[in-house]
Amino acid sequence: MIKVFLVEDEIVIRSAIKSSIDWEKEGYEFVGEASDGELAYPMIVSEKPDILITDIRMPFMDGLELSRLVREVLPDIKILILSGYNEFDYAKKAIHLGVAEYLLKPVSSAKLLETLGNIRAEVEREWEEQALKEQYQKDNQENVENEKVKLFTSLAAGNISMGDAVEWAKELGMDLSARVYNVMLFKVSVKIDDYETSKQAMQAYAEVEEAQNMVRGVYCFRKGVEGWAFLIMAESRADLQESIQRLGEYLTETMEKYPGVEYFGGIGSPVSRIRELGDSYEEAGRVFATRFVNDSRQILTSNDIKLLHAKETLNVQNLDVMERNRTLMEKFLKKGTLEEVESFVAAYFEEIPKENLQSSLMRQYITMDIYIVASSFCGKLGIPSSERTQEAKDLEVTLQRVTTADGVKEYVEDLLKNTIERRDTVSGSRYLDVIRTAKAYIEANYMSDDVSLNTAAAAVNMSPSYFSSVFGREVGRTFVEYLTDVRMDKAKELLMCSALKTSEIGYEVGYKDPHYFSYIFKKTQDCSPKEYRYRGKRERE
Repeated sequence: MIKVFLVEDEIVIRSAIKSSIDWEKEGYEFVGEASDGELAYPMIVSEKPDILITDIRMPFMDGLELSRLVREVLPDIKILILSGYNEFDYAKKAIHLGVAEYLLKPVSSAKLLETLGNIRAEVEREWEEQALKEQYQKDNQENVENEKVKLFTSLAAGNISMGDAVEWAKELGMDLSARVYNVMLFKVSVKIDDYETSKQAMQAYAEVEEAQNMVRGVYCFRKGVEGWAFLIMAESRADLQESIQRLGEYLTETMEKYPGVEYFGGIGSPVSRIRELGDSYEEAGRVFATRFVNDSRQILTSNDIKLLHAKETLNVQNLDVMERNRTLMEKFLKKGTLEEVESFVAAYFEEIPKENLQSSLMRQYITMDIYIVASSFCGKLGIPSSERTQEAKDLEVTLQRVTTADGVKEYVEDLLKNTIERRDTVSGSRYLDVIRTAKAYIEANYMSDDVSLNTAAAAVNMSPSYFSSVFGREVGRTFVEYLTDVRMDKAKELLMCSALKTSEIGYEVGYKDPHYFSYIFKKTQDCSPKEYRYRGKRERE
């Protein structure tokens, strides 16, 4: 029911207004009354009425001042001013304050009810619009997650001010106010064709993302298909360290339940300002890149990495060490990304004693060995040797010109980038079956209001988050955007080729609420369903 509050200093008039209307019968809830603005204000803030009826001339605090204060805390409230003074200045001030109606006393109960009815219609219209907006935002939660990714990317890049970051985060339901921050990068790895492990991974993904609800001061951001960035915040470095420890324990305990799924985490260094988050992110990235040269299934800091640097001396005779390095390179070629090449190469060469790189023979040996690993990997991908002749020519030139360790690193970086680009081109089709199945699922179920990101993800045996990332990357649109486009295309076809009512068409394409269907149609097509149908008829004429 619409809640009404009355403020009137003349007790006779106030009693008359209150008693002359059967509020409940008319669909209103009379939630309170007061004789002046000062008494009314705290009661209004507490009761949060939808409509405020107030006299304009009262002792202590008049109706205009009360209206101004109330609108600051309840911006959607509708205000009906009553006045015995037919003065234009009051009307102008009332309009400036956004007052809904302005009535002159004495006012009859019939006139008051008529005016309240008009205001009620406006309130209910706004309620409906808000409900439709909330439903739309809920349906497009994917877009919210994408906005969060954009926010974190800006934070990590350091190209956003504190004010803009706080405001943007607030719109996404996050509070970034804290005294100290840190970043953790975390990733799980699973073979897409390993069905049993994939089922474990789906459960693991959901539990990983639940971390932000399990540890205070933690926000989770998707980073790639199988990765996340965690922003950890606290009021002191001691509290921050405790939150990081709890987050690490939660993630470790979670992943221990899924022995078939690899994982790795890299923790940055604490910073005191939002604009310094990029420093924490970079350090987390450096630690994270060492997952290819360290054992998986652990979460490390830069101090942990230093402790692990009890290096073995690398030489040609040490076959175990050389075999280990080949394994690291193969592992990176299988699971690394273009963005990680430079970090990986830095971590890889950090493992090689500097004296080995000072030897011309050793530099050539390392270069040749890495080329053989990359060439063999391309062969396993099915890339014919005829397409790899340029790399062989580049190797010959490089072997003659490699005079420094930096030269070797530069060659290796270029070789890895080229190989990974080829890998991604060849293996890009590995998600084709997933996308094909998902599109077929949408085509077969778009008319049901039960179809969602979750149900589609279940249809292809993926977690919703994982599926959302894959679908968005491969299709170029979020799942909900694609589903909405399919529904809108079907709706436009029915509008042009059938005599069905708009509400019936909405039902046919998966929207059981006709108002919501019209809302979505107008939002996506820039016109209402009726306007679209009329426009089509005009064009055919």
